[in-house]
This record gives sequence, C-alpha cells and structure tokens, in this order.
Amino acid sequence: QVQLVESGGGLVQPGDSLRLSCVVSGRTFNSYGMAWFRQAPGKEREFIAVIKWTEGATRYADSVKGRFTISRDNNKNTVYLQMNRLKPEDTAVYYCAREIAGRAGLSVDGADYDYWGQGTQVTVSS
Repeated sequence: QVQLVESGGGLVQPGDSLRLSCVVSGRTFNSYGMAWFRQAPGKEREFIAVIKWTEGATRYADSVKGRFTISRDNNKNTVYLQMNRLKPEDTAVYYCAREIAGRAGLSVDGADYDYWGQGTQVTVSS
C-alpha cells in the first residue's frame, strides 16, 4: 500500500516562504514522477510542479515558475516544494501525487497520477 503524507502548510504573509514536504511510504517510488497540485476554493485542481525521480528533470506551471522549486531526497523517500515570494493567490490546499507507472513523465494532467496525499493548507494573507 502506497501512502503519501504532506506537511508544512500554514498561514503566512505575502512575500514569505514555506517548504512543503511529502513523505512516500510503501512500494519503492524510485521509478515514478512525483508532482504537486493545488486546489483553491471554488476552483479546479491546478498543476504546480513535477519531478522525475531518477533523473531529477522538472517542470513548472507558469504561475509559480521562478518562485517555487520542487526537489527530492531519495534516501528519505520525500519530495519537497520550496515556495518563495508567496502571494495571496497561492492560497490553496496543496497535494502531492505519484505518477502512474509507465507514463512518459513530467505530466501536468492529474489523471496521470494514481496516489494522492490528503493535502496541506497554505494560506497567504496579510
């Protein structure tokens, strides 16, 4: 059984930083891409960033490019999302997800991910 557990969310002011973590347990994920998505109230789920586990290649949504950084620690089975210069429009529940085995990788489509965490709330407000 694969489990994804996010942490690190909270209430911050505009311009602040946060680092989200996602610990993956269960079967090895060394061959899978890992991504972050977010969903704000009343809005559709939005792709944020993805990383190929073995190669380290990454892809970002335009809305966060240059401000957010996705990374991973293979030894800790953990993927991170460093969020800098946060804006009120970044307020959402953030989810990590594991890509379905055999996919090409770096997908921005949530349908290409089969395991999801429970989410962590990020609120950016003054």
